[in-house]
Amino acid sequence: MATSPFSGFLIWRARHVKEQHFIVMLSVLVGLVTGLTAVLLKNMVYYTHRFFTEQVQVDSGNLLFFVYPLIGIVLTWLFVKYFVKEDISHGVTKVLFAISRQSSMIRSHNNYSSMIASTLTIGFGGSVGTEATIVLTGASIGSNLARFFRMNYKVMTLMIGCGAAGAISGIFEAPIAGIMFTLEVLLLDLTLSSLVPLMLTAITSYVIAFFFMGDASLFSYRIVSHFEMHNFFYYVVLGLFSGILSVYFIRMNLRVEKFLKGFRPLKKMAVGGVLLGLLIFVFPPFYGEGYSSLDVLMDGDAGGRLLGNSYFFDYREHAWVVVLYVVALVLVKVIATALTNGSGGVGGVFAPSLFTGGLAGYLLYLLLGLAGIDVPASHFVLAGMAGVMAGVMNAPLTAMFLIAEVSGGYSLLLPLMLTSVISYLTSRGMEPYSIYARRLALKGDLLTHNKDKAVLTLMKLEKVVETDFKLVDVDDTLGDLVKVVSRSSRNLFPVLDKEKHLLGIVLLDDIRKIMFNQEMYATTYVRDFMTIPDTVIDSRDSMERVMKKFEESGAWNLPVLHDGEYLGFVSKAKIFNTYRRVLIHFSDDA
Repeated sequence: MATSPFSGFLIWRARHVKEQHFIVMLSVLVGLVTGLTAVLLKNMVYYTHRFFTEQVQVDSGNLLFFVYPLIGIVLTWLFVKYFVKEDISHGVTKVLFAISRQSSMIRSHNNYSSMIASTLTIGFGGSVGTEATIVLTGASIGSNLARFFRMNYKVMTLMIGCGAAGAISGIFEAPIAGIMFTLEVLLLDLTLSSLVPLMLTAITSYVIAFFFMGDASLFSYRIVSHFEMHNFFYYVVLGLFSGILSVYFIRMNLRVEKFLKGFRPLKKMAVGGVLLGLLIFVFPPFYGEGYSSLDVLMDGDAGGRLLGNSYFFDYREHAWVVVLYVVALVLVKVIATALTNGSGGVGGVFAPSLFTGGLAGYLLYLLLGLAGIDVPASHFVLAGMAGVMAGVMNAPLTAMFLIAEVSGGYSLLLPLMLTSVISYLTSRGMEPYSIYARRLALKGDLLTHNKDKAVLTLMKLEKVVETDFKLVDVDDTLGDLVKVVSRSSRNLFPVLDKEKHLLGIVLLDDIRKIMFNQEMYATTYVRDFMTIPDTVIDSRDSMERVMKKFEESGAWNLPVLHDGEYLGFVSKAKIFNTYRRVLIHFSDDA
């Protein structure tokens, strides 16, 4: 039979190109595609947003800020329901789930679907960011290219990381931050064989974005002044405040989304959309990603521009009104973000965390100014952005390098590092998981840097359940049981009722002394010597939970039940053998 040209290529590649070399080439290809994708998404959102806002007056409130977000959510919901037909929200969480539970396979429609949905949501004013969208898109590109070239799970996972790194590098023009994001947030192991492809993808994506967009950084403001050591203490305060604010951000986001889940789809969309519209109507800086608002904070005299398009514009010269307005923005932004995602919009919390952090830094700047202490506004805005981002995402290195790269603020590495680390430690002390990982961690579906936990996450309970045990009935006699024993290679016998519910077990050791006493064959029954297991495994238990049950019970075999119905047994020996195979596959360098 003749082979197709593609199959012929795969055979040729396997014979003549070493896998390590092909992975390098594949990582460059992923960088090329993700760079182009980042440029496309950035322009789609920018021009959609600009089309709807460039004619809006700044000296008063405008009802368009109430209407636009609801229209965007409706259009997004219709697109997802009738074209995508699959939930595509919470992009980073979906990438983590794909790595942990879907063998790193991401459906191909994610190469474009979340970009369209996110453009509709954010372009019409949804208070979320594009970063989760581009991460899911980049990860999908990496996963599907690896599948196209018939690569294994390990390489597919690496290409997902490359896609995410390329996505962040392209959207922010920040290659180091892209690499750090993959290592900290997607929890990939840092080895030389993984670091080189990540670097190549991030660099390639950055070059592509720079070629098409030039030096179109996140902010037009560039840092030129240096860190002043006498402000050290204030950055410590900002780090603590950012950490506490991060915990509030995570918990409030989940709480609002949980509230909206209680409604049916149409009502959820209506309630969430209307509430979002009201918040944006009162606080216009919530419209869209919010980066333009952050840009105006840098010079320290942003009161008038920050209060633009709102009914508070006439009070822009009143210092305490501006302070209270900023406090409201800091606390309410997360609610606007959760309403956007929870009601049917598609976007991420990356930009909202930066927005909240920047305003937190600006708030501290204002309060210090009222106390007669002069500090640079731009430094505190940037440090606040890094602090809240580090706390919300549990990613201090990503936060530090991202802010340094997008602002040219490498001279601020010390305060960025200080604020990020303190915020991370403060947040981690109260909330152990990032906003992306928390949902998966509660279900036991999170892959982590801990090798034991990671391998247990990759293992699936159904793969280690053994079903070759001979079954006995509770009313069987000893004679019946001996006949079953003679046909079995096991020393354990489950006792079931007519509905296949497990009543107990019989161990060979329990009947060894009487099994050859024929006088007891007709007078002794299974019920007389069966025992009830102290611990059983539910078919929905995670492997980490299964191992905990083995440790607590001290047993070598435990029954597996599904809603009370017997499925089989799991043995420690089977788990250890499977664990060893998965560990070898998981740990082996590509």
